[in-house]
Amino acid sequence: MDEESDDQDQQQSPLHRPLLRKRPLFRNMAAFWILGLCNNFAYVVMLSAAKDILERSDTTNQTHQSTECVKNVEDLPKCSNISTGAVLLADILPSLLVKLLAPFTLHYFPYSVRHTMVILLQCLSFLIVAFSTGLFMGLTGVVFASIGAGLGEVSYLSLSSHFHSDTISSWSSGTGGAGIVGSLAFAVLTDHLHKVVLWRRESLWLSNRNRHAYGRLRSSSPTQSVHSPLLEAARSVENLADDTQSQKTKLFLTVQDRFRLIQPLLKYMLPLLAVYFAEYFINQGLVELLTFPCSTGFYLSVASQYRWFQVLYQIGVFISRSSVKFCPIRASILPVLAVLQFVNAIVLFNDAIHPHAPHILIIFCMVFYEGLLGGSAYVNTFNAVHKSVDHENREFSMSFVALSDSLGIVLAGFSAIMAHNFICAHR
Repeated sequence: MDEESDDQDQQQSPLHRPLLRKRPLFRNMAAFWILGLCNNFAYVVMLSAAKDILERSDTTNQTHQSTECVKNVEDLPKCSNISTGAVLLADILPSLLVKLLAPFTLHYFPYSVRHTMVILLQCLSFLIVAFSTGLFMGLTGVVFASIGAGLGEVSYLSLSSHFHSDTISSWSSGTGGAGIVGSLAFAVLTDHLHKVVLWRRESLWLSNRNRHAYGRLRSSSPTQSVHSPLLEAARSVENLADDTQSQKTKLFLTVQDRFRLIQPLLKYMLPLLAVYFAEYFINQGLVELLTFPCSTGFYLSVASQYRWFQVLYQIGVFISRSSVKFCPIRASILPVLAVLQFVNAIVLFNDAIHPHAPHILIIFCMVFYEGLLGGSAYVNTFNAVHKSVDHENREFSMSFVALSDSLGIVLAGFSAIMAHNFICAHR
């Protein structure tokens, strides 16, 4: 009885109310950060491993597979048989298909079911790639990672519509953290651990972190008790984010209503699509062709250069995706980011055809800057949607806007393959 009365006094005391309300907010922000980290981890690792996956079918270019730096410029590899854009397409097309279907179908499935599917798909992707012996099996693993990442992104972004807008910045920062953790782990550990051991360890770590993060989400709605669980995935299927109230809200949106909501979202989607097109055109179409000898390449092998390009890009993404609370960008400025990203692509395209960068450090800086632009466009786009769209339409809007980055990446993947062939024919 004494404990209950103390709890009631604390709940009624104005001094305790702000503290009680901040606790679930911090808990939710931390959970969304970890969900973002885990959701994009497999996606990042697959792109960082793109050259390694392709090497399993490329036996003609042994320079690519060397772990030592190339001493002379003349000995640098000219081109690989297959562009890393092929891995990009395998890593994004299934995700795009999921995102196309999600706004009109996924609301029939509980969040716990989607969350479990995300974990299973990502773990399966790591195991398939770990034990793959050829290109087809390796790309199959990439496809499973893509489905899991796409399903996770639309599900968790939709889920964030039921929480405070700060969860968007936490989610975005977590996805940026996935870039650093995934690319850095692969770059550093791939030469020190057997690849099968590495991929298996990553899959186990991913599943544990993802499962615990989802179980920690709690509601901080003023209409409910501060301590009442909204999502307890590890305990019960009934205590889900798709509770009765949110389920009713979804049912009010007919298919015609959803299509009417699309047009106002284009002002957010088109700049993000353009930024991601230029961004992944650089990462998967140009970066693999920017190679340096020992003296100007920090004595890194060609394969290591590619991995560290990915690491620096992901660091830029993480910094900018974590900056929305400190340096928000208005929606009207988003097209400027697209223009700047296209300038990057043009400069690096020219360097890929006619190499003129005197040192790899210059390309490192440009790739880092590219990551800053891409991450900033992502987090500020979803932050703007979350704040400008009415609550009853927010869940659908968040999941639909998630299409834009995937569409840009798909276009970049096809363009990267064509650019690879064009550049290789003119070098």
